[in-house]
Parts: sequence; C-alpha cells; structure tokens
Amino acid sequence: MEISEAEFEHANAHMAKLREKLPHAVAAEYDATRGRIVVSLSTGIEVAFAPDRVQGLQQATPADLHEIEISPAGFDLHFPKVDADIYLPALLEGFFGSRKWMAARLGAKGGKAVSEKKREAVRNNGKLGGRPPKTVDPAAGGKKRARG
Repeated sequence: MEISEAEFEHANAHMAKLREKLPHAVAAEYDATRGRIVVSLSTGIEVAFAPDRVQGLQQATPADLHEIEISPAGFDLHFPKVDADIYLPALLEGFFGSRKWMAARLGAKGGKAVSEKKREAVRNNGKLGGRPPKTVDPAAGGKKRARG
C-alpha cells in the first residue's frame, strides 16, 4: 500500500499538533549509577524508571540499555539491542506493558502479599490438614478440582 503525498503531509501536520499539546521525549539515557532509564521531556521534566518494571526490558543488561533511540515524534523509545519499544504516553499514564503483562505482574505481587490475617488463615488451614488435594473430576471433563 502506497501513501500519497497528501496523506503524508496530513499525518505530519497531525503529529506536529500532538507534539504541541503533549509532552514528548527530547533525550533519553540509561543512568548506570542509579540503574534507571532517564527520559527528558519537552516540558523540562525528567522521568526515571527501573527497566525491570517495563515489559520487554526485564532481562536487559546495562549494556543493552545504553543505546536508546527516540522516534521523530518523540512519543516512542526504541531499545535496538533487545528490540523493545516503549510508547511514552502510556508510560506516563502508568502502563508499563500490555494489560495482560501488567495483570500477571500484579497477580504475582498480590500472591506474595503477607498480612496477619493471611498468616492466621494459613495456620488455621494447616491445623485442619492443609489444602485438600486436587482430584480429577470425570463429570467436569477431566478437569482437576479440590476435594471436599
């Protein structure tokens, strides 16, 4: 599919309007001393974040993070050594990855939560013999379910 000159000009004009309204990246670097990616915005504000909190950068090494490319519009950061992209407006809204990825991270964190009520429930469950073993229920199409 080929883009016409008029469509190209329209897209550029639209992007210029967005750049006037929204903060966009003017510089980005990895600060090894703090272990943070630092993004300088057009508003004069700097945003820093830990790379392991962002989808696609969790396993990146410091060497992988030193090369950061900013899209011409300033709304995307690209990390070529790990082939990861970050959409800056989503990052500023607190979305550090896809909804599915973020939900999995939140679920894992919630499962590790410790409270006195949770400790008490675990102790009481242990006194009763613990969690019941899972059995296969032929009526449920062979799916496992807790006995009891």
